[in-house]
Amino acid sequence: MYCFGIDVGGTTVKCGLFQTDGTLVEKWEIPTRKENKGEYILPDVAETIQNKISEKGIDKAEVAGVGVGIPGPINAQGEAACAVNLYWGFRPVAKELSELTGLTAKAGNDANVAALGEAWRGAAAGSQNVIMVTLGTGVGGGIISDGRIVAGAHGAGGEIGHITVDPEGFECTCGKRGCLETVSSATGVVRLGRYLAEEYAGDSKLKAMLDNGEEVTSKDIFEMAQEDDPFALMVVDRVCFYLGLACGNLGNTLNPSSIVLGGGVSAAGEFLRSRVEKYFKEFTFPQVRESTKIKLAELGNEAGVIGAASLALKFA
Repeated sequence: MYCFGIDVGGTTVKCGLFQTDGTLVEKWEIPTRKENKGEYILPDVAETIQNKISEKGIDKAEVAGVGVGIPGPINAQGEAACAVNLYWGFRPVAKELSELTGLTAKAGNDANVAALGEAWRGAAAGSQNVIMVTLGTGVGGGIISDGRIVAGAHGAGGEIGHITVDPEGFECTCGKRGCLETVSSATGVVRLGRYLAEEYAGDSKLKAMLDNGEEVTSKDIFEMAQEDDPFALMVVDRVCFYLGLACGNLGNTLNPSSIVLGGGVSAAGEFLRSRVEKYFKEFTFPQVRESTKIKLAELGNEAGVIGAASLALKFA
């Protein structure tokens, strides 16, 4: 038996054909055609699935289903309220893809689907209760409880980036203030560095670069912290405080077996993970502190397509 995993991004659609035990048969990509309000995206996905079935000589009866991850809120019925990056308004994604392919289709938010991937084949393999925090240009998240995505009443479940970690903090693009995303995303780390630099008076390569108006990235800040730049260490410590606070609150509320850190910022690896864990332990009570582990994602950019495949199977 087979299944398809589809991860729809703003530029490309990642596709994977899997055996139902999770073995990858083949992966490929197609362009995300967003013309005419994204009307070609799902037909293109259906066409590439049909082509792959024909190419491999697979009987449709051998395909358990198709799972698809979408960058936007998706409710439990597989309906997208909107997907701004794809120029979609409301769209019944699962229903439409099922009609186009003749296969069972299920849809989920891309971050939730990535969490499924880490729960199926990644850092939290075998776990039924997992939270994933994706630290990229923004901060996303996915919550898996008893093997199922927590979508919420309107598909906005798992929006971890909008947990308030500083009520008097930076304004967020969502319209409120002090969201985790404003201080722990790739752009947020730099924003926090510039803010803290205003009052930092010690010697620091990072401080000098910021004062001189030089271009600085979150990667630069973490690398300088690993080189023991005192101000960079201060910035990283503050970032990890906010992450540990958010993860602690999530842990106290849901007690997952693992909280998995992924996305570009997580490339800082153990240097980041251990510091987040330190604060996580400060903000959790004993049972959670002992049973919930902070881990680094293992699947990288493949988490979405692997999780989408699992969405069509037992984790759905």
